[in-house]
Amino acid sequence: MSSASTQDVGLVALDACKRVLRPVIRLALSLGLKHSHLQRLLTELLLDEGTHLWREQSVEPNISQLSVTTGLNRKAITLRVRAPAADAPYTEMSAAAKTVTLWVQLREDNPALQSLPVSADDGSLTFEAIARRASRGNLHHRAILEELIRLDLVEVLDGRAILKTSSFVPLADLRSMLVVLGDNAHDHLAAAVSNVLHDNPPMLERAIYARGLTLEDCDVIQQLVRTRWSALQHELAATMTRAVDAGSADKTARIRVGIYAFTDKQ
Repeated sequence: MSSASTQDVGLVALDACKRVLRPVIRLALSLGLKHSHLQRLLTELLLDEGTHLWREQSVEPNISQLSVTTGLNRKAITLRVRAPAADAPYTEMSAAAKTVTLWVQLREDNPALQSLPVSADDGSLTFEAIARRASRGNLHHRAILEELIRLDLVEVLDGRAILKTSSFVPLADLRSMLVVLGDNAHDHLAAAVSNVLHDNPPMLERAIYARGLTLEDCDVIQQLVRTRWSALQHELAATMTRAVDAGSADKTARIRVGIYAFTDKQ
């Protein structure tokens, strides 16, 4: 590739990064984050990914190699190595999310299951049983129930738990919403980047676009997507549940399947 072609690719790549990061910057500024926070974050990510690139070649990089790869000076790298950042929480480990997902799946098969006894001794299906299965018995069902009540996803009346949502979207909890955003957006972008860099066999990452519409047209399309996704989500959840519950010696892989629709007046 010629130097001119390399420069063109670099400019296009920089523009792609700019477009990807613009909503992130908007989110950060809206929530009070400043340049210093983002600068530290960028440094951490550059070093993490730089280290990963070297390790893919079976090399444990030293400070000089990381400096050349990332463009960071040796002092910044040394400070980062001495004070690594703590990892953020991960929604994949949320017992509350797993409980709601399983409950929604069961309710799709039987709408009467939207309301369940919190617990019972007569062998009937209860919230306690669903929570135990979803958390694999690692958390008490009362703790999971209290978290779902706090997130305004479930309410309790006369000893019965009532599901108030069709999916795990904690609208009443900004912190949880941000974690969900990070998980979903990360995997979406990771699939797209993997396809561009040919890191793996091509992954599903598609979109369809139209402009010259009214907002009413967009609303109709949004509703169509929601309706189709609801049916597909139920089928996917059932398939994933069977796969997770099936016995196997190799249980190291993961998958996230999502969908989005974005409407803009401009």
